[in-house]
Amino acid sequence: MRVALIASARFPIREPFAGGLEAHTWGLAHTLTRRGHHVELFAAPGSDPALRASELPVRRAVLSPAAQADTSMPGAVWMEEHHAYLALMLSLAEDGEDRFDIVHNNSLHYLPIAMASALRVPVITTLHTPPTPWLESAIQARDACPVLFTAVSDFTASAWRPSVPRARVVRNGIDTDFWRPGPGGGDLVWSGRLAPEKGAHLAIRAARSAGVPLRLAGPVSDARYFAEEVEPLLGEDARYVGHLDRSGLVELLGTAGAAMVTPRWDEPYGLVVAEALACGTPVCGFDRGALAEILAPDCGLLASPGDVEALAELIPRAMELDRGAARRRAEDFCSLDRAADAYTALYEELAR
Repeated sequence: MRVALIASARFPIREPFAGGLEAHTWGLAHTLTRRGHHVELFAAPGSDPALRASELPVRRAVLSPAAQADTSMPGAVWMEEHHAYLALMLSLAEDGEDRFDIVHNNSLHYLPIAMASALRVPVITTLHTPPTPWLESAIQARDACPVLFTAVSDFTASAWRPSVPRARVVRNGIDTDFWRPGPGGGDLVWSGRLAPEKGAHLAIRAARSAGVPLRLAGPVSDARYFAEEVEPLLGEDARYVGHLDRSGLVELLGTAGAAMVTPRWDEPYGLVVAEALACGTPVCGFDRGALAEILAPDCGLLASPGDVEALAELIPRAMELDRGAARRRAEDFCSLDRAADAYTALYEELAR
């Protein structure tokens, strides 16, 4: 199959990843290519050279002084992304059917959906987030949206149901050959974007209350949140170890007794959960979004959302869960090969 894979125009698709969306797109592109498909990734500048990405033209449009002074002028980042996706979709509308059998949109931008009817090649869009006004508007712009939608979990499919009644569920996956089991250890680990919705500060408080050391890893996506909510809580028993690549995360997760996941929003999937389980590390966290969908009682425990003390009480029990059960759950439920199988079947169905 000849696949156009549309990715984020804001963050490069390369290690260390800005978030789960970028990690998933990178893994899917590599897996499809390894299986013999021709994948052209349209992504932000600076993406992994091994993916042979076609860089989205993320640049400012050359606007006149009058346009820039207009009261409707949006922010620079908004304009850059709009310009990038507009140029891409116009290019695909011109001759996309000669170059590709399928267009698979993994971006969060509205234009790949709004302009899908201009293409003469089938378009799939994967819903990676809760509903957003821009995407809902693009979906509703025509009586019959010409896009086939997938969702990364049952929870996400349900959240989108008012706008997308029949999204097919294709759960994200991770490479279980790369994310290999580790020996475990006496510490806790937290990984992910350091942003308010991920709740790292709550993980620190719960770990401290339980008396168990915690290591945190991930990109500082919100500098103000990190400076005001996370950094003041750091100490000998709660250390920030930086923004790690996949190899560093495998080492970190594999040598932890349990992984903490503390969302303050409804997680659409939770790739960090899959990564921890693949490393044989049980999970404890808050019951939000799709987390209960990924975990089973023998490999993860969930507290009520935001209840730090209840989470602290779960930590010792989570650290006693069977690491083999965690690994088996990852192999059975979180495999990237399983996700690639499902997407390939969809590509072939639409191409026929």
